[in-house]
Amino acid sequence: MKVLLVAHGTRGDVQPLLALAVALKKAGHEALLAAPESFASSVLTQEVEFAPLDNGPNRLLEDPLMAEAIEGGYRGVRGKITALSTIRRIKPLMADVLRDVGVVARSSGADLVVHTPSVPAQHAAEMLGVPAVLAALQPGWVPTPAFPCPMVPLPRLPRFLNRATYLIVSATLRAYSGIVNTWRTHDLGLPRGQGPRRTHVLQAFSSLVTAVDPAWPDSVRTTGFWYLPREASWSPDATLQAFLDAGPAPVYIGFGSMAGRDAQRTGDIVAEAARATGVRAIVATGWGGLAAHSSDDLLVIDQVPHDWLFGQVRAVVHHGGGGTTAAALAAGVPQVVCPFVADQPHWAQRMHAVDVAPEPLPYKKLAADTLADAVTQALTLRKPAEEMGEQIRAENGVDAAVNELERIHNRRG
Repeated sequence: MKVLLVAHGTRGDVQPLLALAVALKKAGHEALLAAPESFASSVLTQEVEFAPLDNGPNRLLEDPLMAEAIEGGYRGVRGKITALSTIRRIKPLMADVLRDVGVVARSSGADLVVHTPSVPAQHAAEMLGVPAVLAALQPGWVPTPAFPCPMVPLPRLPRFLNRATYLIVSATLRAYSGIVNTWRTHDLGLPRGQGPRRTHVLQAFSSLVTAVDPAWPDSVRTTGFWYLPREASWSPDATLQAFLDAGPAPVYIGFGSMAGRDAQRTGDIVAEAARATGVRAIVATGWGGLAAHSSDDLLVIDQVPHDWLFGQVRAVVHHGGGGTTAAALAAGVPQVVCPFVADQPHWAQRMHAVDVAPEPLPYKKLAADTLADAVTQALTLRKPAEEMGEQIRAENGVDAAVNELERIHNRRG
């Protein structure tokens, strides 16, 4: 079978589908990954067929107003106003992405379309007359009365309101219904409307660390996290290797694509906390949200494969993105999670709940003393983190996902 995989967003949104594409190829299938053009080099490194999409909303990641909103978690009146403004700015950018998705799908010859929630590629699947499969990279996309939507920060509610909390997420997606309907009619040649009802969902996370509802139908499968195979040819540069060899294993600190308003302040906090804790540190600058200077006990890097680096460190301090959380879990190292927005508070709470991290340290409360205390606590959690890592690695979620796609394809045939 040939599978078209569609993703958009940052590394945490794209890399799981790249992992699925690699696994599909290994199983003898064809896979075409459509993702932002900025990911071309990393996709081609895995020898996966790639279709570039317009970078779209990714262009806003370095915008100062976006950085301020993300830092505050879209809280308060100003945060809500910024969120609405962001949606208005994203719409024309997302229209460019959808245009490219339609072009790619039309020429793909796909038997299945797998897509993340941020790209409504089920409409492209409808155009092709093939099944669409939602790749849910975090919980919250499948409603249940068993627990409230994990992506929505709400006070404790009566159980009978649990299912209603999922309407908040679906309402966010409906904000883009206008450009989606235009895309359906003008680009895909489909009738105006909401499109096909979703029937297949693959949840690309582990039930070991976040709740699932046993009453969900067979069309909803929770597979475990989707990991890329380690690049056998990758090796650290001389500077990184020399730093690792020069002393005890360091602590990793990085916040990925999350950008605060004051990168220098964040860098100073990180450096001071490392000194106060008495640890060596590797600091990843990410997309401009953290600025620091190397010293004897602190090394500043840009990007290094997490699956390699996290195996070399004592603990991982991060923003709580699903991809980074999954990598730290698989490495079996303790974590300190400093969430900003979206699903990050959920992963932060869950890492604490399964005893691989201290209580979440929201980014807005980040200070040298609070970070130093959190790192000190995390370093006492090595054993439970190692035990959880063994269980996570044993799940082999990406192969389970391939098996499920084969089942969907064979049932259709």
